[in-house]
Amino acid sequence: MIQKLLSKVVLVIFLIGTYQTTEAQLFKKKKKNSEQKAEAKPKKGDIQPYNKVITKDAKTDKGLFLVHTVDNKHYYEIPDSLFNREMLMVSRISKTATGIGFGGGKINTQVLRWEKKHKKVLVRVVSYGNVAADSLPVHEAVVNSNFEPVLFSFNIKALNEKDSLNPATVIEVDALFTKDVNALGMPELYRKRYKVSRLDGERSYIESIHSYPLNIEARHVKTYVAKEAPSNKSLGSISIEINNSMILLPEEPMKRRYFDERVGWFARGQVDYGLDAQESKTVRYLDRWRLEVKDEDIEKYKAGELVEPKKPIIYYVDRATPKKWVPYLKQGIEDWQVAFEAAGFKNAILAMDPPTKEEDPEWSPEDVRYSVVRYLASPIPNANGPHVSDPRSGEILESDINWYHNVMTLLRNWFFVQTAAINPEAQNVAFKDEIMGRLIRFVSAHEVGHTLGLPHNMGSSVAYPVDSLRSATFTKKFGTAPSIMDYARFNYVAQPEDKGVALMPDIGVYDKYAIRWGYKPILDTRAEDEKSVLNGWIRTHENDPMYRFGHQQIGDIHDPSSQTEDLGDDAIKASLYGIANLKRIVPNLAKWTTEEGKNYDDLETLYGQVVSQFRRYMGHVSNNIGGVYEYHKTADQEGAVYTHVDKQHQKNSMNFMLEQLFKTPKWLIDQDIFNKIQYSGSVERIRSAQVRYLNNILHLGKMARIIENETANGNNAYKLLDMMGDLRQGIWSETRSGKVIDTYRRNLQKAHIDRLEYLMTAENQKKLSDFGGYRKSTIVNTSQSDIRSVARAELNNLKRDIRNGLGRISDRMSRYHLQDALERIDLILDPK
Repeated sequence: MIQKLLSKVVLVIFLIGTYQTTEAQLFKKKKKNSEQKAEAKPKKGDIQPYNKVITKDAKTDKGLFLVHTVDNKHYYEIPDSLFNREMLMVSRISKTATGIGFGGGKINTQVLRWEKKHKKVLVRVVSYGNVAADSLPVHEAVVNSNFEPVLFSFNIKALNEKDSLNPATVIEVDALFTKDVNALGMPELYRKRYKVSRLDGERSYIESIHSYPLNIEARHVKTYVAKEAPSNKSLGSISIEINNSMILLPEEPMKRRYFDERVGWFARGQVDYGLDAQESKTVRYLDRWRLEVKDEDIEKYKAGELVEPKKPIIYYVDRATPKKWVPYLKQGIEDWQVAFEAAGFKNAILAMDPPTKEEDPEWSPEDVRYSVVRYLASPIPNANGPHVSDPRSGEILESDINWYHNVMTLLRNWFFVQTAAINPEAQNVAFKDEIMGRLIRFVSAHEVGHTLGLPHNMGSSVAYPVDSLRSATFTKKFGTAPSIMDYARFNYVAQPEDKGVALMPDIGVYDKYAIRWGYKPILDTRAEDEKSVLNGWIRTHENDPMYRFGHQQIGDIHDPSSQTEDLGDDAIKASLYGIANLKRIVPNLAKWTTEEGKNYDDLETLYGQVVSQFRRYMGHVSNNIGGVYEYHKTADQEGAVYTHVDKQHQKNSMNFMLEQLFKTPKWLIDQDIFNKIQYSGSVERIRSAQVRYLNNILHLGKMARIIENETANGNNAYKLLDMMGDLRQGIWSETRSGKVIDTYRRNLQKAHIDRLEYLMTAENQKKLSDFGGYRKSTIVNTSQSDIRSVARAELNNLKRDIRNGLGRISDRMSRYHLQDALERIDLILDPK
């Protein structure tokens, strides 16, 4: 019995011990499993296994980086070999809200460097504004003064180390494009204008990211909350699509060519602290394509033979372009062959068709390896030729010419209003295809010129004597200007009897010279040492106006020899010929613009073009008053850079304005046209033109330059008192003649009093931003200059003239007008 009991106790103890052992083992196993699970679950920010991030469901686009899309998230897989390589980020608005303007314009350009730092990838912004050679002691100071800011920071998500020779790093990039990163988003100008308060992340997203061998294109839509949205105001927001192009810069920068203001060129600058100078100095260098002689052709090139470049400039014409216009666009591109031949190259610029989708489904106009004439179905009447260039060297990496469909409307309007008087092919609202094709070729060549590095040369057309533009022999040889980069549109000077004259410019003498100057290789020479050679090329043609560059101007035009859309060396003579042609067009407008069953929209449009062309002539002439010519020179050249316009020419320009505009241009007033296109507006149309150019003559800057000219040149100058007296006597001539003052003249005379009142109270004119050299502003301290004194004297002289004239004028409305004018003047002179 006792033995049985003991056996049971032993058994129980054994079972308890066995249970405890099993339970302990189970506990250990559970603990081990939980520890393993804890180890398997990564902490936030930890680097994960590659296949956990880039899963089998990933959609991958191969290119500069691998771009993966997984569950609507976007990942860059960056080869470690590309860390610390420099890349250019170009941001453009590709689609805009109504009211902001058309897309395609650059909003930001900056150099980026991707950098790996511990478990992070940083994007830094690299500045080339200040530099010094790394061999110089000052280099360290420049580096310390230009610490590269971090644009964005990413956690490393995974590493791809399968290929030990080419490892890569994976990051998620959504936040870079969906957050409000100022450098990649709406420009500050728009934020202020539309009172943007914040980005709405819920309405912002990535549209697409595509990778190509040398670039990555990201498109993203951003929606901003804005108090003053330009359209859809009830939404209180603006949505825009932004395109960010990130382009790998060449490992070895191209050799620079240094800028000279005597030859027109798009250029960039940086402050070089390494130069042997006692001040920091800005150096500027050209934007140009990398055209180099093949090694095997160097001896041929030195012997003067034309050689093909290592890599030609190739433009592809968009597949979306209407087939009938493709040959003309191509001709416009390849017209530049002759200019590159002057630089020593043959077949340097080519026009090609892109491959079909079947031939190359991967081909894309967004691939930076391809420059494309892009045909855009847009109502915008324009074309433009932007380019992307390496800020280190100026090398143009890619260019797209944007060709908007409605540029043909613009061409039709220009060609009609400038040539219809002598050209039957322009006497219609719809041109034959071969005529429109020739116009397209002209604009294509002009835009290509921009993409090669050439800005507008508005000082080109002044090289030709006006009467030479009436010669068939001369114009067929030289076109209408020495440069197609001028706005010398079409030959408005030629008269009906001038048979066979050329009507537009071609690639001209200046264009060939400029391309040679910018592109002809100077072998075995450092960029710095090329300057003497380049100067010699300029000096060879220094006194020939055919080789002159004149900068485009905006605002107060100071140089009348460098104006947009003018022709010839004498604006008065050219404009008189132009007006004679407009007078021939107006009586024929209805016949040339209407047909049975159509309304009068074309008549209205082209009458408006006549008025606009007439106004251009007024601008061309009026800008000679108070004008100063600008002909750039260096210290080794003789003569002045700045010269005031001749006294007699200024006086003749004033007489032209008095006769052609301020005396009512009755030929423009055609009731047979007005009763078909408007219910009102004919009086306002003349008034606004007269007031615009009256105010242009009485511009503070022009008046200050007239004073300065008189101070420097005395009786050889057109003096301010003489100018003001000529203007007053011409505008108020009825006070001497006693003639009826018509509605148009009454409006003009009131405007004259208003402008004198403005001069009495005008604020000082400060120096304005020069917009890269496009605007030169004349500083005027109005209260301390003679302008206010002369304005007061003119008001008193006018009072005298009006009082004397009242007795001569019997027309009642004219007398009321003069009595009112006296009251107005008294209130200005004595506001109390």
